[in-house]
Amino acid sequence: MLIKIATVLILLVIIGSLLSALVFLLKDKRGSDRTVKALTVRIGLSLFLFLLLIVAAQFGYIGHTL
Repeated sequence: MLIKIATVLILLVIIGSLLSALVFLLKDKRGSDRTVKALTVRIGLSLFLFLLLIVAAQFGYIGHTL
């Protein structure tokens, strides 16, 4: 159950980072690197979530349900 909650929370943060990058891209006219930083955070969180799910599967916290 904890893995499901953590996964959903991380996915929400990833979506929030993606939306903030879109806002920075559309609104920021002075050429700052806020869009790049927001997308970098999104990529880092996505990799973290992927590794978390692999480790959880290896340790048996998540598995196949038939």
